[in-house]
Amino acid sequence: MSRLRTQALLSLSGLLVLAGSIAPAQAQRVVPKLGNICPMGYVDTLNGKCTTFGLMQYTVQPTNGQACPSGWMNVGGEYCRKK
Repeated sequence: MSRLRTQALLSLSGLLVLAGSIAPAQAQRVVPKLGNICPMGYVDTLNGKCTTFGLMQYTVQPTNGQACPSGWMNVGGEYCRKK
């Protein structure tokens, strides 16, 4: 096997491992409380979780200290919500 082909295979396998470790965003009715407040639309249940009480189902993801990606809005509580 050529050196270039070996490097390409190693790079591809690394990307597959990385892609497998990133969970897709899904709609959640209950999310962990990451900061001092819950995201907009969620209520603090005083047990480390935030809930919509089943009234709404939002697709949210943690901000991880970064700006929200395109198509997402910051809803506080260290979360972004899909527009």
